[in-house]
Amino acid sequence: MARRCELTGKGVMTGNTVSHAVNKTRRRYLPNLLNVTLISDALARSVKFRISANALRTVEHRGGLDAFLLKQDDATMSANAVSLKKEIRAALAA
Repeated sequence: MARRCELTGKGVMTGNTVSHAVNKTRRRYLPNLLNVTLISDALARSVKFRISANALRTVEHRGGLDAFLLKQDDATMSANAVSLKKEIRAALAA
C-alpha cells in the first residue's frame, strides 16, 4: 500500500538527519496517515479513506467531505476519490 494521502496527494519526503557534529545521513519523512470513515451528505452513505491528519482538518474546515471534494483538484486525488466526486456531482445535479 502506497504511503500517500488519497485526498491531497501528500506523500513521503526525503531529507537529512543532521547530528551535533553536522554529520548528514539520509532519512524519510512519512506522512501522518489515518484510516477514517467520512460521511457524504449528498450520497447519504459513508466512505473509507486513508488520508493525512492535515487533510482531515481541511475536510472539517471546508464543511465536510462533499464541499472538500468539489473544491479539490482531480490531479491530486486518488481514482477512488475522483469517482466519488463524480457521484456527488451527479447526486447534486439531480
